Amino acid sequence: MLPIIILIIIFQLVVLRQPIPHLRHLIVGGVYVVIGLSLFLAGLEKALFPLGNIMATQLSDPDFIYGPGKIVSQADWTAYGWVYLFAAMIGFATTIAEPSLIAVAFKANEVSAGTISQWGLRITVALGVAFGISLGTFRIVTGTPLYLYILAGYIIVILQTLFAPKSIIALAYDSGGVTTSTVTVPLVAALGLGLAGTVPGRNPALDGFGLIAFASVFPIIAVMGYAQLMHWRTNRKTKIMEKTHAL
Repeated sequence: MLPIIILIIIFQLVVLRQPIPHLRHLIVGGVYVVIGLSLFLAGLEKALFPLGNIMATQLSDPDFIYGPGKIVSQADWTAYGWVYLFAAMIGFATTIAEPSLIAVAFKANEVSAGTISQWGLRITVALGVAFGISLGTFRIVTGTPLYLYILAGYIIVILQTLFAPKSIIALAYDSGGVTTSTVTVPLVAALGLGLAGTVPGRNPALDGFGLIAFASVFPIIAVMGYAQLMHWRTNRKTKIMEKTHAL
């Protein structure tokens, strides 16, 4: 918090040359933020990181996947169905609970005068993250290069940007950024490292990271895809109505 406080004080007193408004409220709020961040970081260390690691380790344990006592040198991606399902559910649940996404959805609903539904945006983004995290765990299990998935994802994003409604493009890009925040990152990172540590032939340092990139790309695709679908349905209804009136 200290760099933020120093920056605000310098700009307020030196650049703007104005007294700090609501100084008492600012101090009380700053104390709350410090306490909240401390408790949150302690919670990450004590609960979320271990939970993600434990779940990934248990679900990808060779004894659970292949049966007790079986020695496996190379992972069979078809045997990790529970891991893909768990990854998708973790991605969906953490994104729905993400405070950053809630804030963006609230503002989008406010600015659009209710046209953009808060829950509609949150669910769409959560589905994108769920698919992305599940695909990311598939990449870890198979050991395929990360850049192939990311390149393919951004090619799709660029193509969608050319055809998506202009009013949704910026919001879609922001939606990809806010998913990688306080709730999603700890669990997803722990999931990737735990999975890479137990899958035969995988190295946590090389294969354990990268799930966050999937959580950033695929929400953009999901939001623009949803907007394109709604735009197509609206145009289709309009054309049907025009033909009906013409007859």
